[in-house]
Amino acid sequence: MLEISMPTLILDKEKAKKNIRRMVDKARKAGLEFRPHFKTHQSVTVGEWFREEGVSKIAVSSIEMAKKFALAGWTDITVAISVNAHEIKAINELAERIQLNLLVECKVSVIILEKMLSSNIGLFIKIDTGYGRTGAKWDDTEKIESIISSISQSSTVSFKGFLIHAGHTYKVEGKSLEKVRRIEEILQESLQRAKSLRRNFLNDYPEAIISYGDTPSCSLGNSFDGIDELRPGNFVFYDLVQQSLGACSFDDIAVVLACPVIAVHYDRLEIVLYGGAVHFSKDFVKQDDELIYGRVARHSSLAWDTPVDGAVVRSLSQEHGIVRYKSLDQMRHIGIGDILYVFPVHSCLTADCMGGYLTLSGDVINV
Repeated sequence: MLEISMPTLILDKEKAKKNIRRMVDKARKAGLEFRPHFKTHQSVTVGEWFREEGVSKIAVSSIEMAKKFALAGWTDITVAISVNAHEIKAINELAERIQLNLLVECKVSVIILEKMLSSNIGLFIKIDTGYGRTGAKWDDTEKIESIISSISQSSTVSFKGFLIHAGHTYKVEGKSLEKVRRIEEILQESLQRAKSLRRNFLNDYPEAIISYGDTPSCSLGNSFDGIDELRPGNFVFYDLVQQSLGACSFDDIAVVLACPVIAVHYDRLEIVLYGGAVHFSKDFVKQDDELIYGRVARHSSLAWDTPVDGAVVRSLSQEHGIVRYKSLDQMRHIGIGDILYVFPVHSCLTADCMGGYLTLSGDVINV
Protein backbone atom coordinates (compact mmCIF):
# COMPACT_ATOMS: atom_id res chain seq x y z
CA MET A 1 0.00 0.00 0.00
CA LEU A 2 1.30 3.45 -0.92
CA GLU A 3 2.09 5.83 1.92
CA ILE A 4 0.56 9.23 1.17
CA SER A 5 1.01 12.12 3.61
CA MET A 6 0.57 15.10 1.28
CA PRO A 7 -0.60 15.76 -2.28
CA THR A 8 1.23 13.22 -4.43
CA LEU A 9 1.11 12.60 -8.17
CA ILE A 10 0.62 8.86 -8.67
CA LEU A 11 1.86 7.38 -11.94
CA ASP A 12 0.71 4.10 -13.45
CA LYS A 13 3.87 3.08 -15.29
CA GLU A 14 2.16 0.40 -17.35
CA LYS A 15 -0.56 2.75 -18.60
CA ALA A 16 2.06 5.33 -19.59
CA LYS A 17 4.12 2.70 -21.42
CA LYS A 18 1.01 1.48 -23.21
CA ASN A 19 0.24 5.04 -24.31
CA ILE A 20 3.81 5.42 -25.59
CA ARG A 21 3.71 2.16 -27.55
CA ARG A 22 0.37 3.04 -29.13
CA MET A 23 1.62 6.40 -30.44
CA VAL A 24 4.98 4.98 -31.57
CA ASP A 25 3.12 2.29 -33.52
CA LYS A 26 0.80 4.85 -35.08
CA ALA A 27 3.73 6.95 -36.32
CA ARG A 28 5.53 3.89 -37.71
CA LYS A 29 2.46 2.61 -39.54
CA ALA A 30 2.00 6.06 -41.08
CA GLY A 31 5.66 6.11 -42.18
CA LEU A 32 6.41 9.17 -40.04
CA GLU A 33 9.36 10.20 -37.92
CA PHE A 34 8.29 10.28 -34.28
CA ARG A 35 9.57 13.13 -32.14
CA PRO A 36 7.58 13.11 -28.88
CA HIS A 37 7.28 16.32 -26.92
CA PHE A 38 8.70 15.83 -23.42
CA LYS A 39 7.09 18.92 -21.89
CA THR A 40 4.38 16.81 -20.24
CA HIS A 41 6.43 14.39 -18.17
CA GLN A 42 9.75 16.34 -18.05
CA SER A 43 11.38 13.25 -16.54
CA VAL A 44 14.66 11.60 -17.54
CA THR A 45 13.31 8.30 -16.22
CA VAL A 46 10.08 8.48 -18.22
CA GLY A 47 12.16 9.56 -21.21
CA GLU A 48 13.95 6.21 -21.06
CA TRP A 49 10.61 4.45 -21.61
CA PHE A 50 10.48 6.20 -25.00
CA ARG A 51 14.05 5.16 -25.79
CA GLU A 52 13.05 1.55 -25.11
CA GLU A 53 10.58 1.91 -28.01
CA GLY A 54 13.27 3.11 -30.40
CA VAL A 55 12.72 6.87 -30.05
CA SER A 56 15.87 8.91 -30.70
CA LYS A 57 14.58 12.44 -31.38
CA ILE A 58 12.59 14.60 -28.96
CA ALA A 59 10.99 18.02 -28.56
CA VAL A 60 11.03 20.14 -25.43
CA SER A 61 9.51 23.46 -24.42
CA SER A 62 12.53 25.36 -23.12
CA ILE A 63 16.30 25.64 -23.39
CA GLU A 64 16.56 24.55 -19.75
CA MET A 65 14.66 21.37 -20.54
CA ALA A 66 16.88 20.79 -23.56
CA LYS A 67 19.95 21.05 -21.31
CA LYS A 68 18.54 18.44 -18.94
CA PHE A 69 17.77 15.91 -21.65
CA ALA A 70 21.05 16.55 -23.44
CA LEU A 71 22.82 15.58 -20.21
CA ALA A 72 20.70 12.41 -20.22
CA GLY A 73 22.11 11.45 -23.62
CA TRP A 74 19.50 12.78 -26.06
CA THR A 75 21.36 14.14 -29.09
CA ASP A 76 18.63 15.47 -31.41
CA ILE A 77 16.37 18.00 -29.68
CA THR A 78 13.89 20.54 -31.02
CA VAL A 79 13.00 23.40 -28.69
CA ALA A 80 9.37 23.94 -29.70
CA ILE A 81 8.97 27.58 -28.73
CA SER A 82 10.11 30.62 -30.68
CA VAL A 83 13.74 31.36 -29.89
CA ASN A 84 14.67 33.70 -27.06
CA ALA A 85 17.97 35.36 -28.04
CA HIS A 86 18.73 36.23 -24.40
CA GLU A 87 19.60 32.54 -23.93
CA ILE A 88 22.30 32.60 -26.59
CA LYS A 89 25.04 31.43 -24.20
CA ALA A 90 23.12 28.26 -23.34
CA ILE A 91 22.13 27.83 -26.99
CA ASN A 92 25.75 27.92 -28.10
CA GLU A 93 26.79 25.47 -25.39
CA LEU A 94 24.06 23.03 -26.41
CA ALA A 95 24.77 23.38 -30.12
CA GLU A 96 28.36 22.30 -29.55
CA ARG A 97 27.19 18.94 -28.18
CA ILE A 98 23.93 17.99 -29.92
CA GLN A 99 21.81 18.52 -33.00
CA LEU A 100 19.83 21.49 -31.72
CA ASN A 101 16.79 22.72 -33.61
CA LEU A 102 15.15 26.05 -32.78
CA LEU A 103 12.03 27.90 -33.95
CA VAL A 104 11.74 31.26 -35.65
CA GLU A 105 8.72 33.05 -37.04
CA CYS A 106 10.26 36.21 -38.45
CA LYS A 107 13.35 37.36 -40.35
CA VAL A 108 14.60 39.44 -37.41
CA SER A 109 15.18 36.34 -35.26
CA VAL A 110 17.32 34.77 -37.99
CA ILE A 111 19.45 37.91 -38.28
CA ILE A 112 19.96 38.06 -34.51
CA LEU A 113 20.99 34.40 -34.35
CA GLU A 114 23.37 34.77 -37.27
CA LYS A 115 25.26 37.46 -35.36
CA MET A 116 25.43 35.56 -32.07
CA LEU A 117 25.80 31.86 -32.86
CA SER A 118 29.15 30.14 -32.52
CA SER A 119 27.92 26.67 -33.58
CA ASN A 120 25.57 25.43 -36.27
CA ILE A 121 21.90 24.82 -35.47
CA GLY A 122 18.78 23.82 -37.37
CA LEU A 123 15.87 26.23 -37.74
CA PHE A 124 12.21 25.37 -38.14
CA ILE A 125 9.81 28.10 -39.18
CA LYS A 126 6.85 28.16 -36.82
CA ILE A 127 3.66 28.07 -38.90
CA ASP A 128 0.13 29.03 -37.83
CA THR A 129 -2.43 26.86 -39.65
CA GLY A 130 -5.39 28.21 -37.71
CA TYR A 131 -4.62 28.14 -33.98
CA GLY A 132 -3.91 31.87 -33.83
CA ARG A 133 -1.43 31.78 -30.94
CA THR A 134 1.77 32.55 -32.80
CA GLY A 135 3.74 31.71 -35.95
CA ALA A 136 3.85 32.91 -39.53
CA LYS A 137 0.46 32.43 -41.18
CA TRP A 138 0.53 29.46 -43.51
CA ASP A 139 -0.57 31.58 -46.49
CA ASP A 140 1.70 34.57 -45.84
CA THR A 141 3.93 33.72 -48.77
CA GLU A 142 5.98 36.89 -48.69
CA LYS A 143 6.87 36.55 -45.00
CA ILE A 144 7.74 32.86 -45.26
CA GLU A 145 9.90 33.48 -48.35
CA SER A 146 11.79 36.24 -46.54
CA ILE A 147 12.53 33.97 -43.56
CA ILE A 148 13.72 31.11 -45.78
CA SER A 149 15.90 33.53 -47.74
CA SER A 150 17.54 34.79 -44.53
CA ILE A 151 18.20 31.24 -43.36
CA SER A 152 19.65 30.26 -46.74
CA GLN A 153 22.14 33.14 -46.62
CA SER A 154 23.39 32.18 -43.16
CA SER A 155 26.54 30.20 -42.47
CA THR A 156 25.47 29.09 -38.98
CA VAL A 157 21.85 27.96 -39.40
CA SER A 158 20.25 25.41 -41.69
CA PHE A 159 16.63 25.25 -42.83
CA LYS A 160 14.93 22.25 -41.20
CA GLY A 161 11.42 22.92 -42.49
CA PHE A 162 8.09 23.93 -40.98
CA LEU A 163 6.69 23.22 -37.52
CA ILE A 164 2.92 23.19 -36.93
CA HIS A 165 0.95 22.98 -33.68
CA ALA A 166 -2.79 22.67 -34.28
CA GLY A 167 -3.70 23.81 -30.78
CA HIS A 168 -7.19 24.87 -31.85
CA THR A 169 -8.21 21.22 -31.49
CA TYR A 170 -8.41 21.99 -27.77
CA LYS A 171 -11.05 24.65 -28.38
CA VAL A 172 -13.69 22.51 -30.08
CA GLU A 173 -17.13 22.49 -28.49
CA GLY A 174 -20.32 20.46 -28.70
CA LYS A 175 -21.30 16.91 -27.86
CA SER A 176 -18.75 14.09 -27.94
CA LEU A 177 -19.19 13.06 -31.57
CA GLU A 178 -19.23 16.69 -32.69
CA LYS A 179 -15.89 17.30 -30.96
CA VAL A 180 -14.31 14.25 -32.58
CA ARG A 181 -15.62 15.28 -36.00
CA ARG A 182 -14.34 18.83 -35.59
CA ILE A 183 -10.89 17.63 -34.47
CA GLU A 184 -10.68 15.45 -37.57
CA GLU A 185 -11.67 18.46 -39.68
CA ILE A 186 -8.91 20.57 -38.11
CA LEU A 187 -6.39 17.79 -38.75
CA GLN A 188 -7.35 17.47 -42.40
CA GLU A 189 -7.37 21.25 -42.85
CA SER A 190 -3.89 21.46 -41.31
CA LEU A 191 -2.64 18.64 -43.54
CA GLN A 192 -3.96 20.39 -46.64
CA ARG A 193 -2.20 23.57 -45.59
CA ALA A 194 0.97 21.57 -44.95
CA LYS A 195 0.76 20.24 -48.51
CA SER A 196 0.42 23.79 -49.79
CA LEU A 197 3.54 24.79 -47.86
CA ARG A 198 5.43 21.86 -49.34
CA ARG A 199 4.40 22.73 -52.91
CA ASN A 200 5.23 26.40 -52.51
CA PHE A 201 8.49 26.26 -50.58
CA LEU A 202 10.16 22.86 -50.20
CA ASN A 203 10.97 21.85 -53.78
CA ASP A 204 14.41 23.40 -53.44
CA TYR A 205 14.99 21.90 -49.98
CA PRO A 206 14.70 18.11 -50.23
CA GLU A 207 16.00 17.60 -46.68
CA ALA A 208 13.44 19.94 -45.11
CA ILE A 209 10.44 18.39 -43.35
CA ILE A 210 7.05 19.33 -41.92
CA SER A 211 6.64 18.56 -38.23
CA TYR A 212 3.13 18.36 -36.76
CA GLY A 213 1.94 17.95 -33.20
CA ASP A 214 -1.05 18.10 -30.87
CA THR A 215 -2.36 15.21 -28.84
CA PRO A 216 -6.09 15.34 -29.75
CA SER A 217 -5.63 15.02 -33.50
CA CYS A 218 -2.63 12.70 -33.23
CA SER A 219 -4.69 10.40 -30.99
CA LEU A 220 -7.83 10.45 -33.13
CA GLY A 221 -6.33 10.71 -36.61
CA ASN A 222 -5.29 7.80 -38.78
CA SER A 223 -4.24 9.56 -41.98
CA PHE A 224 -1.38 12.07 -41.86
CA ASP A 225 -0.59 12.56 -45.53
CA GLY A 226 1.26 15.85 -45.99
CA ILE A 227 3.61 15.78 -43.00
CA ASP A 228 6.87 14.00 -42.15
CA GLU A 229 7.10 14.09 -38.36
CA LEU A 230 4.59 13.51 -35.55
CA ARG A 231 5.18 15.52 -32.38
CA PRO A 232 2.51 15.04 -29.66
CA GLY A 233 3.26 15.23 -25.94
CA ASN A 234 0.31 15.00 -23.55
CA PHE A 235 -0.59 11.47 -24.73
CA VAL A 236 1.98 9.90 -22.40
CA PHE A 237 -0.33 10.61 -19.44
CA TYR A 238 -3.55 12.02 -20.94
CA ASP A 239 -6.01 13.86 -18.64
CA LEU A 240 -9.58 15.15 -18.32
CA VAL A 241 -9.16 17.61 -21.19
CA GLN A 242 -8.21 14.80 -23.55
CA GLN A 243 -11.02 12.58 -22.26
CA SER A 244 -13.55 15.38 -22.72
CA LEU A 245 -12.40 15.78 -26.33
CA GLY A 246 -12.71 12.07 -27.05
CA ALA A 247 -8.94 11.64 -27.49
CA CYS A 248 -8.70 9.02 -24.75
CA SER A 249 -10.74 6.99 -22.29
CA PHE A 250 -10.54 7.25 -18.51
CA ASP A 251 -8.63 3.99 -18.60
CA ASP A 252 -5.84 5.67 -20.60
CA ILE A 253 -5.19 8.39 -17.99
CA ALA A 254 -1.89 7.39 -16.39
CA VAL A 255 -1.73 9.88 -13.50
CA VAL A 256 -3.94 10.90 -10.59
CA LEU A 257 -3.32 13.36 -7.79
CA ALA A 258 -3.67 11.66 -4.41
CA CYS A 259 -4.97 14.16 -1.85
CA PRO A 260 -5.62 13.79 1.90
CA VAL A 261 -9.11 14.66 3.16
CA ILE A 262 -8.80 17.43 5.76
CA ALA A 263 -12.47 18.35 6.34
CA VAL A 264 -15.91 16.88 5.67
CA HIS A 265 -19.12 18.92 5.37
CA TYR A 266 -22.01 16.51 5.05
CA ASP A 267 -24.55 19.34 5.31
CA ARG A 268 -23.44 20.81 1.99
CA LEU A 269 -22.20 17.58 0.36
CA GLU A 270 -18.61 18.78 0.26
CA ILE A 271 -15.21 17.46 1.19
CA VAL A 272 -12.08 19.60 1.59
CA LEU A 273 -8.82 18.24 0.23
CA TYR A 274 -5.26 19.15 0.99
CA GLY A 275 -4.62 19.76 -2.68
CA GLY A 276 -5.05 23.14 -4.32
CA ALA A 277 -3.99 25.29 -7.24
CA VAL A 278 -0.29 24.88 -6.41
CA HIS A 279 -0.75 21.16 -6.97
CA PHE A 280 -3.38 20.86 -9.72
CA SER A 281 -2.88 24.22 -11.51
CA LYS A 282 -6.10 26.15 -12.15
CA ASP A 283 -6.92 24.76 -15.57
CA PHE A 284 -10.51 23.59 -15.87
CA VAL A 285 -12.93 21.80 -18.15
CA LYS A 286 -16.62 22.49 -18.66
CA GLN A 287 -19.09 19.87 -17.53
CA ASP A 288 -22.80 20.60 -17.87
CA ASP A 289 -22.00 24.33 -18.12
CA GLU A 290 -19.97 24.17 -14.90
CA LEU A 291 -16.24 24.67 -14.51
CA ILE A 292 -14.53 21.71 -12.82
CA TYR A 293 -10.91 21.35 -11.74
CA GLY A 294 -10.75 17.57 -11.33
CA ARG A 295 -12.86 14.45 -10.95
CA VAL A 296 -12.65 11.95 -8.09
CA ALA A 297 -11.70 8.46 -9.28
CA ARG A 298 -12.84 5.16 -7.85
CA HIS A 299 -9.72 3.46 -6.59
CA SER A 300 -8.07 0.74 -4.58
CA SER A 301 -4.63 0.99 -3.06
CA LEU A 302 -2.97 -0.11 -6.32
CA ALA A 303 -5.22 1.14 -9.11
CA TRP A 304 -7.90 3.57 -10.15
CA ASP A 305 -10.95 3.22 -12.30
CA THR A 306 -13.70 5.44 -13.70
CA PRO A 307 -14.80 8.65 -11.94
CA VAL A 308 -17.31 8.69 -9.13
CA ASP A 309 -20.49 10.02 -10.75
CA GLY A 310 -20.86 13.73 -9.98
CA ALA A 311 -17.91 13.92 -7.57
CA VAL A 312 -16.00 16.91 -8.92
CA VAL A 313 -13.46 19.44 -7.69
CA ARG A 314 -15.59 22.57 -7.93
CA SER A 315 -13.05 25.12 -6.67
CA LEU A 316 -9.39 25.53 -5.81
CA SER A 317 -7.50 27.97 -3.65
CA GLN A 318 -3.78 27.84 -3.00
CA GLU A 319 -3.71 24.66 -0.86
CA HIS A 320 -7.41 23.73 -0.66
CA GLY A 321 -9.57 21.77 -3.07
CA ILE A 322 -13.33 21.60 -2.60
CA VAL A 323 -15.01 18.41 -3.82
CA ARG A 324 -18.78 18.37 -4.27
CA TYR A 325 -20.81 15.17 -4.30
CA LYS A 326 -24.28 14.51 -5.72
CA SER A 327 -25.64 12.70 -2.67
CA LEU A 328 -24.90 11.96 0.94
CA ASP A 329 -24.71 8.24 0.23
CA GLN A 330 -21.69 8.81 -2.02
CA MET A 331 -19.65 10.37 0.77
CA ARG A 332 -20.81 8.58 3.96
CA HIS A 333 -17.80 6.28 3.88
CA ILE A 334 -15.28 9.14 3.55
CA GLY A 335 -13.65 10.58 6.64
CA ILE A 336 -10.86 12.91 7.65
CA GLY A 337 -7.49 11.34 6.90
CA ASP A 338 -8.73 9.33 3.94
CA ILE A 339 -6.96 9.71 0.58
CA LEU A 340 -8.87 10.58 -2.58
CA TYR A 341 -7.48 10.04 -6.07
CA VAL A 342 -8.35 12.84 -8.49
CA PHE A 343 -8.03 12.88 -12.28
CA PRO A 344 -6.19 16.10 -13.24
CA VAL A 345 -7.61 18.46 -15.83
CA HIS A 346 -4.23 19.20 -17.44
CA SER A 347 -1.55 16.64 -16.65
CA CYS A 348 1.25 18.75 -18.15
CA LEU A 349 0.71 21.56 -15.67
CA THR A 350 -0.06 19.23 -12.75
CA ALA A 351 3.21 17.38 -13.39
CA ASP A 352 5.07 20.68 -13.54
CA CYS A 353 3.45 21.84 -10.28
CA MET A 354 4.26 18.59 -8.47
CA GLY A 355 7.82 18.10 -9.72
CA GLY A 356 7.77 14.32 -9.51
CA TYR A 357 5.81 11.09 -9.33
CA LEU A 358 5.20 8.09 -7.12
CA THR A 359 4.62 4.89 -9.07
CA LEU A 360 2.14 2.22 -8.04
CA SER A 361 5.10 0.07 -7.00
CA GLY A 362 6.31 2.83 -4.66
CA ASP A 363 9.20 4.17 -6.73
CA VAL A 364 9.88 7.91 -6.69
CA ILE A 365 10.50 9.53 -10.09
CA ASN A 366 11.76 13.10 -10.12
CA VAL A 367 11.16 15.69 -12.80
